[in-house]
Amino acid sequence: MLWTAFIMGLFGSLHCVGMCGPIALALPVASENKFSAVSKILLYNFGRTVTYVFLGLLVGILGEGVFLAGMQKWLSIGLGISLLIIALFSINIESRLIKNPYIGKAFFSIRILLGKLLKNTSAPAFFRTGLVNGFLPCGLVYMAIVGAVSMGSLTGSAMYMLLFGIGTIPLMLLVSVAGQLVSLNIRNNIKKLFPVFVTALALLLIYRGIRFDMPDDFSFWEVMQNMPMCH
Repeated sequence: MLWTAFIMGLFGSLHCVGMCGPIALALPVASENKFSAVSKILLYNFGRTVTYVFLGLLVGILGEGVFLAGMQKWLSIGLGISLLIIALFSINIESRLIKNPYIGKAFFSIRILLGKLLKNTSAPAFFRTGLVNGFLPCGLVYMAIVGAVSMGSLTGSAMYMLLFGIGTIPLMLLVSVAGQLVSLNIRNNIKKLFPVFVTALALLLIYRGIRFDMPDDFSFWEVMQNMPMCH
């Protein structure tokens, strides 16, 4: 299941290009040489990944509790069905969350803080920008969190979010370096692929939940075939 985190980050970062692309393009690296610019952009992306791991640790506590309670199978199926409904009915989780007065206020505060950080060209500021950016409402991150919860352990959830964050770096680095080569129209068209990834994750979670109780050891089936029958 861990491998799905990296794949989700790698291909799901198509969504990041549409949502977080403007922030990546706004990073103040225009006056930097290539080595310095790439280094600072990597710091920004490393900051995002650190936040994702932190979120993974938080949800890992929930996932571990669910696993110990023997509910991981039903959690996986339930989350999968929820994601499938979101994909089929094109529910925009981000916009719905922002409409909440408390979340909307927090989102506004994060945007203000990001604006201040983007004016600072120091290396630590790039890292802090990534840390803060990781808390912005993002459907792709929520998908990853769903996958992290289904891991059922603190370590598994943290590793899931780490691999997810690493997977998002290549494309986001390309966007920051390539600059305006990735037009607004391209970013908007890329966003349309997002429901495909939501559907794929939903089906994976449902499948994983259904087969959760099925033993993978072939010896089980051999024993079953050789089981003595009563007549």
